[in-house]
Amino acid sequence: MKRIIAAIAALAIATPALAQTPIRPDTPSILFWHGEQQAAGFRTIETIYKTHVIRRGTKVHPLPVAARQIDPTFQYQGKTWTVADYMKAYRVSGLLVIKDGKVVMERYGLGRGPHDRWTSFSVAKSLTSTLVGAAIQDGKIKSLNSPVTDYIPELKGSAYEGVTVRQMLMMSSGVKWNEDYADPKSDVAQAGQNTVPPGHDPMVDYLAKLPRALTPGSKFHYNTGETDLVGILVSNAVGMPLADYASKKIWKPYGMEQDAVWMTDTADRERGGCCISMTLRDYGRVGEFILGGGRAGGKQVVPMDWVHEATRVQIDNGSPKPGGYGYFWWITSPERFDAEGIFGQSITVYPKDKLVIVQNAAWPTAVGDELYLAEDAMLAGVRKAAVK
Repeated sequence: MKRIIAAIAALAIATPALAQTPIRPDTPSILFWHGEQQAAGFRTIETIYKTHVIRRGTKVHPLPVAARQIDPTFQYQGKTWTVADYMKAYRVSGLLVIKDGKVVMERYGLGRGPHDRWTSFSVAKSLTSTLVGAAIQDGKIKSLNSPVTDYIPELKGSAYEGVTVRQMLMMSSGVKWNEDYADPKSDVAQAGQNTVPPGHDPMVDYLAKLPRALTPGSKFHYNTGETDLVGILVSNAVGMPLADYASKKIWKPYGMEQDAVWMTDTADRERGGCCISMTLRDYGRVGEFILGGGRAGGKQVVPMDWVHEATRVQIDNGSPKPGGYGYFWWITSPERFDAEGIFGQSITVYPKDKLVIVQNAAWPTAVGDELYLAEDAMLAGVRKAAVK
């Protein structure tokens, strides 16, 4: 099954629940875009949904082009594939490969160019996790063992009483949550849509009413609502919107090439679990920032051991992947970890190889076994070409 179960869980980011706010009320669900609507919409999301800007600084982190460029081929379904074959068949808008800090392959499709952004879907979760690390480094979050209620006091007296920040990042709060997308009465279909008094957050109010099902920390259970809740937690802790904090801690000091945009929810908060849009090379810079241990501008943005801890297995009980789950990072194997989003978005890092591979796509369906098998075959072929 590979990543199929986990990816299906990510579908919740585009349902009416936890909803991003469209600029036009008649905007169809992003889940049901097809063809050119995807290709155009994924790269111009700020014209369709409300967003906040993650502002870049005055310098740009260089990504020099390596003297040796790669042109991989790989075997899949009994035939030899080129990168061009793969990109056409799987509607890929961008593939970037960085080895030892230098670009060894950069390809574009679907009418996209180097200056066009592309939405990330659940890749954003891994950045939200990184901002938790930054807030710990800044002393705004005391530790991963701090209670969630220290930063979202409205959750006191709820099933989140006693749940720690670390357990939230592991998706193991133990709070009962139904992710049945076919059921209009499920939590994922209802959360964030409730009417609340002025000054209240609809997501917080909804989650505060849920019962406990399991002991906190005992089992992985994919909960889309909680990833947005972690975003609220960080914003409350640092006293600023997530987009501003991401700009301050990563975009400006690391040297991202362009502003990014972060989709907001019905309460005008950035969605901790979804939808930062950036250029292909800036996705690559995110991977390089993590590969480099979370340093930017000559300073440690996250604690020294943060990246190691976030990208190793923290929980596997209940995880759909054999490798398990870190802190909003998927641990695919001992050699590899990934940030992943539906419709074919990924940042894949092979730390020992000093290799980062970024894919942006507009798959015809949000998830699918065959889609992931093809992506894995491509990644294996690219890796082999890049490290030989």
